[in-house]
Amino acid sequence: MGIIIFIAVIALLIYASEAVKMLVIAAFVAYLISPAVSFLTERTNLTRAAAVNIVYFSALVLMVGVPSALTPIFFDEIQLVAQDLLALSQEFSKFLSEPIRLGGVVLHLEQVGESLAHLQENLLTPLPEEALELLEATSINVLWVLIILVSVHLFMSEWPRIRAWLIGLAPESYQPEMSELYNRLRNVWMAYLRGQIVLMVVVGVAFTIAWAALGIPGALVLGVIAGLFTLVPDVGPTLAAAIAIGVALLEGSTWIRLSDDPVMNNLIVAGITLAVYLILINLKNFFVRPIIMGRSLHMNEALIFVAI
Repeated sequence: MGIIIFIAVIALLIYASEAVKMLVIAAFVAYLISPAVSFLTERTNLTRAAAVNIVYFSALVLMVGVPSALTPIFFDEIQLVAQDLLALSQEFSKFLSEPIRLGGVVLHLEQVGESLAHLQENLLTPLPEEALELLEATSINVLWVLIILVSVHLFMSEWPRIRAWLIGLAPESYQPEMSELYNRLRNVWMAYLRGQIVLMVVVGVAFTIAWAALGIPGALVLGVIAGLFTLVPDVGPTLAAAIAIGVALLEGSTWIRLSDDPVMNNLIVAGITLAVYLILINLKNFFVRPIIMGRSLHMNEALIFVAI
């Protein structure tokens, strides 16, 4: 009987993988904001249901209100960065459309350039049937978002029962240890998450100030991108730097004028941007991140540095 149930569960996970993904996302979101519920129930006389409703709807208001409030501020900068990225892509595809000579070696990457150009055309000029597919996909995504929102509220409301049920699956003699293990893992994870959030904010603010000081257009958006991409080790900061350097290469600076030739001046600004990025990213890796994560996890900074 146990084998049959196990096979049924595996089959459900395979055939309903999309729904399982959405439930996992909902569980993760509920887990992230559940400390606020615990804080309210411990510090006030509110019931868990009341605390869940307050936290849940406050999070919804923030999720909708903050982007709505920031959209007018970010819109022009986002549009500028998007246009620059598109221009960079077009220049890159044009560069690849001709043979590249490196000394005595000739590289033929014309097909790559053509593929990139076709990709741009498909993204910018969708066909009517593709528009219908996009509309269908959007409708499905809206449905999944609604499912996630409902599931988040359900997980937050029923988590004590779900946790007790999961721990109850273990043999009775092991249940105290399972409960202790859960509490320890939860404390470590929440400490790590707090450290990551603080690190994201610090990196975002630092790069925003740096790009604004250099006079790079779209500094606020580029700083936010740098902060968000901190979550992706190595690759994220590199992509954020590439975007900033690309914008500097195309737009230059609002005040740096080191050459009468606009192209050369933009190259110089891009080089300065790269140098500033290397300085800041090394400061983050060698000093800021070990200090923040060490204090969040109550570990020695040197140990954090070696581990990372």
